Amino acid sequence: MKKTLLALSLLAGFAGAASAQTSTVTLFGIVDANLRQIDNNGTKVRQLGTDGLSSSRLGFRGTEDLGGGLKAGFWLEAALNPDDGTINSSGKFWHRRSTVSLEGAFGEVRLGRDYTPTYTALSAYDAFGDNGVGKITNLQSKLTGTVNTTSRADNEVQYFAPKDLGGVYANLAVAAGEGTVGNKYVGGRVGYAGGPVDASVAYGTTEANATADKYKVATVGAGYNFGFMRLLASYSQFKFLVREEKLFNIGTTVPVGQGVIRASYGRADLSGGAAASNTANDADATLLALGYVHNLSKRTALYGTYAQIDNKGAQAMNVGATTPALPGGKKSTGIEFGLRHSF
Repeated sequence: MKKTLLALSLLAGFAGAASAQTSTVTLFGIVDANLRQIDNNGTKVRQLGTDGLSSSRLGFRGTEDLGGGLKAGFWLEAALNPDDGTINSSGKFWHRRSTVSLEGAFGEVRLGRDYTPTYTALSAYDAFGDNGVGKITNLQSKLTGTVNTTSRADNEVQYFAPKDLGGVYANLAVAAGEGTVGNKYVGGRVGYAGGPVDASVAYGTTEANATADKYKVATVGAGYNFGFMRLLASYSQFKFLVREEKLFNIGTTVPVGQGVIRASYGRADLSGGAAASNTANDADATLLALGYVHNLSKRTALYGTYAQIDNKGAQAMNVGATTPALPGGKKSTGIEFGLRHSF
């Protein structure tokens, strides 16, 4: 009897070892904190800020090989604020991503909260990676609509094309609104990445009010790596009812020794709104940003960024909020020096 129990124990151990060889689970994260000053028309806020270079996060991801070229996977990723230890202000613990997926020769089907295709098409060509005081989305307006899908969507079903299409990539996403205004989304992106070139186009819509009128996003972007520098550019149109925003961004990243110089210029032209509103024809804004990243290692970096938004008319876009709020037509400037560590 004892021999039988021992044999069964050994078999269970071997089965567990074999299973472990086909499954992986990884703990990962980023902690990014900085010293930051925001100056909105003379109202200054000095703070220990976060996410100037990369978004702070804690996550778990894993895959299981199901055989026959089929894999299952999960990804749980929480946004965190290292300055005070809180989670993201949205209140969602797995704010950044919570997905389960199935992948094979057909591509990947992914279910859960994740980025939207229209967001990745915009952020991919931002020299600042849509982080910190210089990020391009500081100029993005919701045009008075209720839009909860500018970066991510809840209840999302996504399909990603196979990765062996000669550089062509594509994904399509549908998110159920489930009765919440601003959550129902449909969008897609298609692009090409090969050699020094990466270019894509994307389009998406969100039902942004109680009568299901759509907030529409269209983006085209491209990047070209010359070796000594990478040039990035994008053009986006946002539409809701009669209001519209045209957003143009151009930037560059230049490797210098152990570091990278980053620079970008963005312009937002709004139209269609009532006179003296922040969607009026003269309610425009420009963003100029300059920064430097010094890599101490593959996982640790020091960085500094300066950015300024120049508003026109009643526009009041800012690089960071202050109290009282920035008056329309005034400048918003920000500077930050920080440390980022990934693991």
